Amino acid sequence: MKKFATLTLPALLALMGAAKADETPLFVPQWLGAQYTFVDQHQDSLHSPYAGEQSLRARSDTARSHTFGAYFGVALPAHLQFYFDVEMFKGEGVSHATGLGGLTNGDVIRSGTASLGKTPYVARRYLRWALPLGDETADVERAQDQLPGKEASRRIEVKIGKMAVNDDFDKNRYADSTRTQFMNWALFNNTTWDFAADTRGYTEGVMIGWINPGWSLRYGIYRMPYEANGQKLESSLRHARGQQIELTLQPQADGWALRLLAFQNQARMGIYREAIAKALASGSPPDIRVDDRPGRHKYGFAINGELPLADHGDTGLFLRAGWNDGRNESFAFTEVDRTLTGGFQLSGVHWGRGEDHLSIGVAINELSSVHRDYLAMGGNGFVLGDGALRYGREQILEAYYSFAVCKHFILSPDLQLIHNPGYNRDRGPARFVALRAHVEL
Repeated sequence: MKKFATLTLPALLALMGAAKADETPLFVPQWLGAQYTFVDQHQDSLHSPYAGEQSLRARSDTARSHTFGAYFGVALPAHLQFYFDVEMFKGEGVSHATGLGGLTNGDVIRSGTASLGKTPYVARRYLRWALPLGDETADVERAQDQLPGKEASRRIEVKIGKMAVNDDFDKNRYADSTRTQFMNWALFNNTTWDFAADTRGYTEGVMIGWINPGWSLRYGIYRMPYEANGQKLESSLRHARGQQIELTLQPQADGWALRLLAFQNQARMGIYREAIAKALASGSPPDIRVDDRPGRHKYGFAINGELPLADHGDTGLFLRAGWNDGRNESFAFTEVDRTLTGGFQLSGVHWGRGEDHLSIGVAINELSSVHRDYLAMGGNGFVLGDGALRYGREQILEAYYSFAVCKHFILSPDLQLIHNPGYNRDRGPARFVALRAHVEL
């Protein structure tokens, strides 16, 4: 990646030499905001005739998580911007964030592995360039990773450095932020999209976007982890990489939107069928990690839609569907091979609370047949492994209410019900109740 940046950056700077400076004061570091999110979540006890290393706990469990973030940016000449974010995570998820395809607290993705500790870390560190393609501009407000000023409505956009892939892909107005919207992993991103990330959800790479008022096209290439759910990233994009391309259609700025995404990963992955064959030959449970080999490929497709209905878009519907080949090891996000999710957001303006909203979402997750066989024979993934499996679709219902206490403080009670947790009809149902507090400055 360093070699890639060394070769790419001078070329970009040469192309941008004649561009005009941004309106934001140059070379003046800007504090763009800060946030703190606290989640207190309780899991009820559940029916469980057996359990494995990665099972959702049968007994009740309570866990608390804290995430802190501070966000900075600097405007540079030639339409360049530099962003730098620092975050810290403390706490954990219920059942140590295992046993489900749709895990119940999205913020625990920031916990990383236990060996990383609970100290501040650099979350994002990237350079952004926006080349105007016309005179029409739009106002940009100060926000996290967003310097204030004006920006061309038609532009080429390039980001290079450390970032989260889902900062730019699979966005959705009603189901996007785990800190203010749905908490379940199956509802804030497409779970079949196994996007490149370390255990905290970040990676290094390049995103190139062609942005227009009614549509946009984005392509990204990023470093993959060295092993499934690993913190260490592969050193070379040549041998391991995660690629995605997404077309967004949105004829009106506040109207409906449709996003079509395709991805392909190349990494040191195992193949479920080969892991099963080795297990049958040896008489031991299959282990996908033993079959890890460089150069393996995984691909998939996703669709993402949002439909504002009323209240200036604060009331609306959302839908996601996704599929991946299910042949190769689930590697970076979670263990889901097919998914269908949808739901709605209802504005509190209807009961005199215009800054509040009520949201309900449902998700159905599935595994490929070979992934099911692997788990049924006692194999473990990085979040699943009951020791056996009587397969059933994982079915998720989540409801939350966003109560705006004041301008900078939101409280959200959250309920989740999951049938066939971990795709296992022998276990569950699982019930969760949570209270989330979010402060944003």
